Amino acid sequence: MGRVEGKVVAITGAARGQGRSHAVRLAEEGADIIAIDVCADHEILEYPLATAEDLQETVRLVEKTGRRIVAVQADVRDPRALREAIDRGVAELGRLDVVVANAGISPVGPDRPVQAFADVVDVNLSGVLNSVHAALPHLGDGSSIILIGSAAGLITEPGAPQGGMGPGGYGYSFAKQSIVNYVNWFAPFLAPSGTRINAVHPANVDTDMLHNPAMYKVFR
Repeated sequence: MGRVEGKVVAITGAARGQGRSHAVRLAEEGADIIAIDVCADHEILEYPLATAEDLQETVRLVEKTGRRIVAVQADVRDPRALREAIDRGVAELGRLDVVVANAGISPVGPDRPVQAFADVVDVNLSGVLNSVHAALPHLGDGSSIILIGSAAGLITEPGAPQGGMGPGGYGYSFAKQSIVNYVNWFAPFLAPSGTRINAVHPANVDTDMLHNPAMYKVFR
């Protein structure tokens, strides 16, 4: 029996990268999946985001494990669309035990406009809050909220290591650091309901967010 046998997990940014990895691994451990992804590019980015075909590949890989999956295209910046996506998944799968707020963008580079700061915060911070609060009405005792942060969120001096990351890089660090504060502030309010909230902070991960010309330019 898997560690999440019979559970239902909602994951944002599930069409590829870390989100797909979370979906497949959790399915292998016995969970059914609500896979959410915008499947559309963002004008501030110099790299393409996942496609509808990518999301369907996540569906195929999850179904290959023998588990059920509901895949929905929705933008985490849109609270209503996100609520409808999670409501649909719960209606089809019967429950919700875990939400993984994984969706994120990284518009790095000194040539990015100042708007990049606001755009990355909209997705990487507001999108996380929208994901949590869309899921909350369905979560009960023993449920879990997992926020995908970043090692950048553990850096307390604003912008210190960012170098040529530009306003998008600063916004990325700000959003991920704010996730740390959100977990610490919100956990005591969730505790009486039996819901846990935690943040996980990866370093560099082998995904399209890291492997693209804009990021290579910054590293060079």
